[in-house]
Amino acid sequence: MKWYADRPGRLTRQLIADLLAVAWVAIWIWVATTAHDWVLELRAPGDGLVNAGGDIRDVFTNAASKARDVPLVGDDLSGALGNGTKAGETLIGVGNTQIGVVQDTAFWLATALVVVPVLFLLITWLPVRLRYALKAANTAKLRDKPDLLALRALTSLTPKQLAKFDGDPAVAWRTGDLDVIEELAKRQLAALGVRA
Repeated sequence: MKWYADRPGRLTRQLIADLLAVAWVAIWIWVATTAHDWVLELRAPGDGLVNAGGDIRDVFTNAASKARDVPLVGDDLSGALGNGTKAGETLIGVGNTQIGVVQDTAFWLATALVVVPVLFLLITWLPVRLRYALKAANTAKLRDKPDLLALRALTSLTPKQLAKFDGDPAVAWRTGDLDVIEELAKRQLAALGVRA
């Protein structure tokens, strides 16, 4: 395959288009990572719940273990304080759930912000580049077959381009006019940016 044209004008346009495609991907990666970081800031309340739940659990666990030493009511008091430990664990669970939701949202948002624009680019830009690469490579293989290139030029050049020839280029091609055939072949190669 021939990815780039030989002629400077078309080569410049192709390079600019490719650089714009790379910039497009880079911009969307930057947008995605920025959005990911912003969404992750929303996990702060979940972190707070986990920390508060851990503190509550630790306080009630220590109080319950010390309450066992109280004569007569120690076991009952320890059991009642144990419920506070469960409340702390519940807060930790709720905080972890919120953190998980925020992290999942950040991940999927960032993924969507990269995948959708890149898919759009692949659907629009890549087929054009592949089509050119295949067409230019196949046309370059015909450099030593000017008759075929001339025939292709007769079918692909615009009427305005064909009108610039002296006389009818189709008749000249049919009669084997080498000058016209060579000029048509050159124009066909030039149309794809391929050197003659």
